[in-house]
Amino acid sequence: MDQDACRRQTSDHRPVIRTVSQSIQNGTDCLQEEDITSFTCKQDSVAECNTMESSKEHSDDGKGIKVVEEKQGWTFSLIAASLVGALGSSFLYGYNLSVVNAPTLYIKRFYNDTWISRYGHSVDVGTLDLLWSVTVSIFAIGGLFGTFVVSPMVKLIGRKGTLLLNNVFAVTAALLMSLSLLAGSLEMLILGRFVMGFDGGIALSTLPMYLSEISPKHIRGSLGQITAIMICVGVFTGQVVGLPQLLGRESLWPCLFGLIAVPALLQLAILPFLPESPRYLLLEKQDRARAEKAFQTFLGKENVFQAMEAVLAESKIQKNLKLLSVPQLLVKRSVRWQIITVIVTMACYQLCGLNAIWFYTNSIFTHAGISKENIPYITLSTGGIEILASVVSGLTIERLGRRPLLIGGFGLMAFFFGLLTVCLTLQDRASWLPYLSIVVILAVIASFCLGPGGIPFVLTAELFEQSHRPAAFMIAGTINWLSNCAVGLLFPVIQKGLQTYCFLVFATVCLTGALYLYFVLPETKNKTLAEINQSFAKRNKMASHPQELDSFSSAKKENVAVECALPTAMENGLVKTAVELQERECAL
Repeated sequence: MDQDACRRQTSDHRPVIRTVSQSIQNGTDCLQEEDITSFTCKQDSVAECNTMESSKEHSDDGKGIKVVEEKQGWTFSLIAASLVGALGSSFLYGYNLSVVNAPTLYIKRFYNDTWISRYGHSVDVGTLDLLWSVTVSIFAIGGLFGTFVVSPMVKLIGRKGTLLLNNVFAVTAALLMSLSLLAGSLEMLILGRFVMGFDGGIALSTLPMYLSEISPKHIRGSLGQITAIMICVGVFTGQVVGLPQLLGRESLWPCLFGLIAVPALLQLAILPFLPESPRYLLLEKQDRARAEKAFQTFLGKENVFQAMEAVLAESKIQKNLKLLSVPQLLVKRSVRWQIITVIVTMACYQLCGLNAIWFYTNSIFTHAGISKENIPYITLSTGGIEILASVVSGLTIERLGRRPLLIGGFGLMAFFFGLLTVCLTLQDRASWLPYLSIVVILAVIASFCLGPGGIPFVLTAELFEQSHRPAAFMIAGTINWLSNCAVGLLFPVIQKGLQTYCFLVFATVCLTGALYLYFVLPETKNKTLAEINQSFAKRNKMASHPQELDSFSSAKKENVAVECALPTAMENGLVKTAVELQERECAL
């Protein structure tokens, strides 16, 4: 080639050489010297850089330097981990919410027969109602206790290990409840409900944590919505198997609770073959080899250098990976508004009034002229709507973002609760109003599942760094289960005092939640933790530390620049290292 061409080629290599040389001289962690000398640009890397599914361009302080970031898509391992993890966790939570409704009369009859066999007389109505109330509400009390042990469990045995161990509680609960009739012990059924609630408290905190840590940031919301989708699938499954034609009969109701063991055993059989959270392995266990293998499995590629270094760079910004306790997190000024946001969101999640809908469903269906025998089949439509709306939310969360779905969901619920109040108050004045009430009920359920039904769990994982996350989920879980208990205790009083106007209380809660989120919550879609913390810095009255964010961004850009620019400098097949490029330039 002529001399001018050689000079042009040499100048093309100089930005890459300069980037690598500067990285070595500055001693940055993103590119250490031993990494550079062993770095090999293979043809696969070239193809990988040239066939990215999507890209994002950055400008480095207006200097015109553009960096292409790779976006990893869905892989079989990600889908398998999310579905199997949810099967023994959120699915069982949803199943236990609905499965207890079908055999209510049979269980009360079992309580009465047991009382007669012990004391020689029937149980009085007040005691029977109390026993049933305890049976239902103790599930939430168990969930509260389960939340308290999440932080030490995920620290000691990891996210996956906690999910696996939690199946022991599910199987124990299934045995206690399914054998209670045979043993003639109502205490076994009540204790089984408590243990199952304990299982749910652990599951609803650990599963979102695990899913958020294994997913790339651009599908973090969609993968996190698996939690909500499987809750809805669990509720629907409980409604289906509780039909009289299946297991909703007096002789078969214990089998409804025995089925709990099936998803738990499936998770025990499959989840061990999937990796632990790579972030947990890298940051908390300092096991770089296992973390690299986990990233390779979940991302579906061999070269995970960029993912590993991004996590390490983020950890250097955080500076402290020592796990914080709940009291320590509560007094930490830099996350004050993140904690308030999680508390408000989780409280509204339970206090928004969805549970109250089920109280009126049967009476509304009856007023619409639906026979009592057909009501269980019509009720299945509510479960179907839940699943459909949750799937739509999962498909759109990465396009629309968290804010619109949450604010829009709570806002629509407030509107439909107001409309439902009008319909129920005037339903005797027009024959078509009960039918409108049915449509409004379905609209309330759909509005809930579009946003508030699953995004609170996603937000809790996104708003906190690695060392804060277990304590944050403990706080979120505590608020969730306390609010659940409050609804169970207060709703009968509210309903008795306000009748159909009770929905105005829930409309107020939903509207308050929507307004708070509108003014406080930033969008977290596709953002790193550093960027999310920047959004809260002013409200927390903390310095925004732009230099830390710039440092993280620069490290990220260097990684991508070296990984994707070196292959383009290849001549005659392969250039092994940046050092060889420099030597070649000198020779020219």
